[in-house]
Amino acid sequence: MKDIFKKSIDSLDETKQEKLKEVFDWIEKHYPEFEGQVKWSTPLYVKDGSFMIGIKPSKHHFSVNPEAKGIEKFSEKIKNAGYSHEKMTYKVKYTDDMNYDLLKEIIDFNIEDKKHLDTFWR
Repeated sequence: MKDIFKKSIDSLDETKQEKLKEVFDWIEKHYPEFEGQVKWSTPLYVKDGSFMIGIKPSKHHFSVNPEAKGIEKFSEKIKNAGYSHEKMTYKVKYTDDMNYDLLKEIIDFNIEDKKHLDTFWR
């Protein structure tokens, strides 16, 4: 887990911190080219200046933010994985298993879909 994210999870209990560290470590292992940033109190990953994915901790769950286009494209898969979603994020309870296959699909989609962008957001 990138040092820049430590402050974002310090207020959580140890079990929740470990869950988030696992997710951050997985992303960093599979996408070492990503730059970690914290914006709007949210740990996020950027590639070539463009937002790829955000992981925002909260009290009972963490939110995964792939932007609205990612939610639209993967809405059914998100629901089938047992997660609820809103327009920009889906929620993972700390007691839920993290569906890394789905996360990989979403991140890979963002990389491909945003490869010609020179902006942070779509």
